[in-house]
Amino acid sequence: MELQKGRPANCAGRLEREIAVYDLLDRLRIDYERTDHAAADTMEACYEIDRVLGTVICKNLFLCNRQRTQYYLLMMPGTKPFHTKDLSHQIGSARLSFGDPESMEALLHIAPGSVSIMGLMNDTENRVQLLIDKPVLEAPTLGCHPCVNTSSLRLRTRDVTDIFLPAVHHQPIVVELPEE
Repeated sequence: MELQKGRPANCAGRLEREIAVYDLLDRLRIDYERTDHAAADTMEACYEIDRVLGTVICKNLFLCNRQRTQYYLLMMPGTKPFHTKDLSHQIGSARLSFGDPESMEALLHIAPGSVSIMGLMNDTENRVQLLIDKPVLEAPTLGCHPCVNTSSLRLRTRDVTDIFLPAVHHQPIVVELPEE
């Protein structure tokens, strides 16, 4: 596993959803570094990837309200624990739970284990509200998957907030989750 600049030289065998991420980042002129690896569908599997990237891959959680009428993508530090009660009152949504794989695929074109802020490029109807835990915004870089969990990207946080999010028409809500 090694860090490489930009898209793979050969995209043969890669999923269209991954290539679409590289196409968008390149079109937006956002610099990124990438590493390929075995499927990483848990935070524990991401620790070695973090070391190679030189940044922490964000924990990305796909959430919804009980009625399944509001969907959220929460970005938080990978090492921080998550408790729904810590978030519910901040966003005024009682009874949060994890969104189902079918809704995740329909809204973000992402499968479980590959959840990423990059999936917001597929949410053209803005049905998913982005929530970002404040420490993610305070870091100079962040790590995420390009809509597949066999590659990971390192991006400048500022490029994500100032270029990527406006381009995909998503405005984040900043939340503050406790350490424990």
